[in-house]
Amino acid sequence: MANDASTVFDLVILGGGSGGYAAALRAAQLGLDVALIEKDKVGGTCLHRGCIPTKALLHAGEVADQSRESAEFGVKTSFEGIDMAGVHKYKDGVISGLYKGLQGLVASRKVTYVEGTGYLSSPTSVDVNGQRYEGRHILLATGSVPKSLPGLTIDHERIISSDDALVMDRVPKSAIILGGGVIGVEFASVWKSFGADVTVVEGLKHLVPVEDENSSKLLERAFRKRGIKFNLGTFFDKAEYTADGVKVTLADGKEFEAEVLLVAIGRGPVSEGLGYEEAGVAMDRGFVLADEYCRTNVPTISAVGDLIPTLQLAHVGFAEGILVAERLAGLNPVPVDYAGVPRVTYCNPEVASVGLTEEQAKERYGADKVVTLKYNLAGNGKSKILKTTGEVKLVQVRDGAVVGVHMVGDRMGEQVGEAQLIYNWEALPAEVAQLIHAHPTQTEALGEAHLALAGKPLHSHD
Repeated sequence: MANDASTVFDLVILGGGSGGYAAALRAAQLGLDVALIEKDKVGGTCLHRGCIPTKALLHAGEVADQSRESAEFGVKTSFEGIDMAGVHKYKDGVISGLYKGLQGLVASRKVTYVEGTGYLSSPTSVDVNGQRYEGRHILLATGSVPKSLPGLTIDHERIISSDDALVMDRVPKSAIILGGGVIGVEFASVWKSFGADVTVVEGLKHLVPVEDENSSKLLERAFRKRGIKFNLGTFFDKAEYTADGVKVTLADGKEFEAEVLLVAIGRGPVSEGLGYEEAGVAMDRGFVLADEYCRTNVPTISAVGDLIPTLQLAHVGFAEGILVAERLAGLNPVPVDYAGVPRVTYCNPEVASVGLTEEQAKERYGADKVVTLKYNLAGNGKSKILKTTGEVKLVQVRDGAVVGVHMVGDRMGEQVGEAQLIYNWEALPAEVAQLIHAHPTQTEALGEAHLALAGKPLHSHD
């Protein structure tokens, strides 16, 4: 295996997704010599098969819903259907523009970019395209792929993954979605907006089960109103082909039939056959194990993103990649507080949160030490204008800081930035109550909730 010239890079990164390219850009900015290896396209899942394309589809669905409902606002329009070729043209245009911009960034930072499938050949080298790239440090950032269940084969036609759903050339007449987490409810929302008959099957007792239970219940209520069906609390048993689709049977014998079955039970790490175990990297169920500084048990190897068992969010990958770059450059970065990471599910209505759920707060501080407050968006002028419903829920340690903010409603993802500051700066309700929020905006809902929690409600009852 030939070494690539005589260069020994400061950092060789295997994987050009969110975590990998963020590390490359920051490390190069700090003066390190960086090689970035990617088998597909820089940007990874988030840009090409995840965050960006799904949100483009969701926005197209929002436009479809608005055209149907425009008469409520005194605007006369007609909805003639979904042109999937046009939707994909719009979606792919968004992706293409961001991809070109990212390529330009990588080139401008003088990162050595290598296209090809890499293999960790030693604790200090990666082999790709017949060349060996030596590094003083290696960063593993190979990401994740959609996973399935034992005995459930994704055929990419009737039984599909999220990757397949993103490129479908038609709107299915009916769909069963296996999994009521983020991916499942986002596709349920898209397909319903596009006109499909949708049923979500979730084995746990609520949709978006990792969120605060109040948020889950609000989303379930909204989905019922939209006509999105769901079955909760019973696990999947088997799937069979029918004459023109798929039949799903649950553990209790209940059956559902549809044109397609979307398997949305989560994503698994990409680590098999890449040389990780051979290099001595500690692993668990395919995940690479790392400490709070993203260091593995091998001193010359770090790992970030969906490859390690932290939150599978692009912005977490960004933060972890930056942390590794700064650590290797001799800075003293602070580990990621994963509870302080904003989380958004972009269905209609959106679910946004940061910090602890009420249940988590009670487990940590004791039930008698936790105070909660709900502010209904019915009291928010901008939300009334938008005709959205939902709530802002605050979780506070009694006489102390707000430790959780949970929001449901249209555009709540755009409000989570302030919620992140409230949590991460350990703000007291009275401190947030002093801030003046522009009127009329949806950010007022956060301000009003804190006014109420501070004991001086304005547009809400005591």
